[in-house]
Amino acid sequence: MRVSALAYGVCLSVLVACTANPPPFDEMQWRRDVENQKQEMLYAPHMRDGRFFNPWMPIERGGFGRFLSWKFTAEERIYTEEEKSFMPISVSNLAGRIRSMPEGDLIAWVGHSTFLIRINGEYWLTDPMFSGRALVIKRKTSPAVTAEELKSFGAKVNVLVSHNHYDHFDKASIRALPYNTRVFVPLGLKSQVEDGTGKKSVTEMDWWESADAGNGVTVTCLPAQHWSRRISQGINKSLWASFLIRTPKVSIYYGGDSGYFVGYREIGRRFSGIDYAILPVTAYHPRWFMHYSHVDAKEALDAFEDLDARYFIPAQWGTFPLGDEPVGFGVLDLKKQIIEKNIDPDKVIIMDIGGIVTVQGK
Repeated sequence: MRVSALAYGVCLSVLVACTANPPPFDEMQWRRDVENQKQEMLYAPHMRDGRFFNPWMPIERGGFGRFLSWKFTAEERIYTEEEKSFMPISVSNLAGRIRSMPEGDLIAWVGHSTFLIRINGEYWLTDPMFSGRALVIKRKTSPAVTAEELKSFGAKVNVLVSHNHYDHFDKASIRALPYNTRVFVPLGLKSQVEDGTGKKSVTEMDWWESADAGNGVTVTCLPAQHWSRRISQGINKSLWASFLIRTPKVSIYYGGDSGYFVGYREIGRRFSGIDYAILPVTAYHPRWFMHYSHVDAKEALDAFEDLDARYFIPAQWGTFPLGDEPVGFGVLDLKKQIIEKNIDPDKVIIMDIGGIVTVQGK
């Protein structure tokens, strides 16, 4: 039987990967590369030949072989039993507790990157994900609220989608939300939302673009250092983003998914007075593979300081095993970095799943 060239190439890649050590990675050189990024490139054109890109620093591409190298080489470190077993606490009856708080702004952690934010009586969901799997990856903790429970609130629901990866853009979750849910997405995702979820109030936004969301709320789409791909969309056919929700009294930054980049400083400079920064802390091991697209715990704290926000809420941990590290590792690492960087621990709000933070505005 003749083996195709593609199959031969895959088999060869697997053999090479299985016998290889992890590629070297220089943290100091990576940081120098970040510091050498030019802030003006944050405003440069970021689409070429139908594909989006990060103009300040091109992504390192190694194709399928690079992915296999991650999956088949030895892990960079051995995790302790505490690191393997640490998980977020889950608090029950989030919907009931919110109904018992009819007044005031709040932030509740539903799980992973999904936060339920109430501002001026309306609800905002970041990257709603209620499903049991992100494509094939099974979640380790259940979401704190369901779409049906959200419907029972009887209030308007708005959604922010940061990019099209399956743990952030889950069509079934958005489809289950009220029919009049309004959705804000980066460029290239509008048709995916409309066709895949049935939602028709979809606002597509480019970086640095703002939209008046009514009810005293402004939404601004901002850069992130990431990429996009799913089965129904090719590589980088839609944009990735972070978002800022602002009212005259409060400002909440949702970082989506991102590596560390100079954009955090520019966002902090242009939008001073951010009250809450929701930033990811997950999927950063192995560093040689993950460093471009995912911040580690130290970089997340650096981003928090760059944004000059009052409070930092870590996101995207405790739910899906996306990197080599256990799902709770990021927060344990974060606690160590808070001490090493001498950051006021009261500024870092590590939430329980189903936990509620009462928003303190200006």
